[in-house]
Amino acid sequence: MAKQRNVYVISGGVTKFAKAHPDMDFRLMVKKAFDYAMNDVPSLEAKDIGSSRISYFSDHFTRQIMAASMVQDTLGLNPKDSRRVEWGGATGGQCIQAGWEAIASGRNDICLVAGFETMSRVETWKGNEFIALASDTNFDYPVGGFYTGYYALMVQRHIYEYIRKTKFAEIKDEKEAQKLATREAMRIMSMVSVKNHMNAMYNPYSQRPMKLTVDDVLKSDMVAYPLNRHNICTMSDGAAVMILASEDVARQYTEKPVLIKGVGCGTDTMRLADRPYGAVPLFDWERKKDYANLRYPGVHSFRSGRIAAIEAYKHAGIKNPNKELSFIELHDAFTSSEIQTYEDLGLCKYGEGYDFVERGSPFLANIDYGLELQNKGAMPVNPSGGLIACGHPIGATGVMQGVFALWQLQGRIKKHFGDDSLQIKNAKRGLIHSHAGTGCAVTVSILEAV
Repeated sequence: MAKQRNVYVISGGVTKFAKAHPDMDFRLMVKKAFDYAMNDVPSLEAKDIGSSRISYFSDHFTRQIMAASMVQDTLGLNPKDSRRVEWGGATGGQCIQAGWEAIASGRNDICLVAGFETMSRVETWKGNEFIALASDTNFDYPVGGFYTGYYALMVQRHIYEYIRKTKFAEIKDEKEAQKLATREAMRIMSMVSVKNHMNAMYNPYSQRPMKLTVDDVLKSDMVAYPLNRHNICTMSDGAAVMILASEDVARQYTEKPVLIKGVGCGTDTMRLADRPYGAVPLFDWERKKDYANLRYPGVHSFRSGRIAAIEAYKHAGIKNPNKELSFIELHDAFTSSEIQTYEDLGLCKYGEGYDFVERGSPFLANIDYGLELQNKGAMPVNPSGGLIACGHPIGATGVMQGVFALWQLQGRIKKHFGDDSLQIKNAKRGLIHSHAGTGCAVTVSILEAV
């Protein structure tokens, strides 16, 4: 990678994520998050900010073309450089990397990264239609038309490859074997839902904090088999901002800047049917023989996520994520995709994501989930509650992950949350992950305490 300047996060702010904020339009939401971030770096003034990168997913939700320009105006940042960023579900994550590039390139010393969405302005069915437009509207959309259906299809194949072919290989009746394998997967996916909703109980910014049991999740309304209601993220209103700075100026504004240590991005075909089979892109610690019999990626794994992780790890010098990362905030639009992403990120081998959950690895060590977990706290994933429980105002989501990672690495969760239950002890590095479409675009960024 070409030589570039180091980039630091010096502050961040988030509005509460909610089903609706009828008292605020998108400009006011961003302004509140911006004011919060500015209050945390009191010597910084708006005139010191050299540029902005502003993300939102859909003009349809705002009913406003060039809404980013209106945010720029509201924040008093005119006539400075500004860009609107849009990349489906990965919009926020891509916005962070766009801000990183503005600083790393030397173009600016301080850049504002802001994201928002106002999804409550339309009925839920219409919102689902808008979101489904982030598929191939000439091919995928007419035969499905909503994202839960797409992800149900993908996880069914994941279950077939990694549970049906192993734990139920001796059963010759194909339908019965897949039925039993799916039932097993649903139980484990429900554990992820329990985890994320419980974490959200300690996050005052979260939309859907709940204390659930596995049975509660399994009994919730079926949306697209095998995905129940509690396995799916919510539409949300919300905003988040981060302030990025070069190394030369970061410590002028905070004693605890956080380094953006590595960035990565991966892509894949928009159409699921176009994804070719080939060799698994390997991390340094993997070998070809590990996946000698795996047809990859098909629709069961996200090659874009694997490529983004490989680049980010290389950039950050990560050799073993389970030992060198303190926590992960990943794009859990569905509990199934959280499990798939464990494998894409190399937290476990392909096919071991369900075991990773059952061992307790992604759970926080100090939270009581009402589950028996042997390896609890080995690699905390989504301490914020993730998209499923914290919320998913698309343009803000990836930025929210960055803000919460900042506060974790500064050791200031108690300051911002009013409670330290979600604070990872001695957190050194965190990974944030944004995912778009049916896996056609993914960003991975690694942040480090300094």
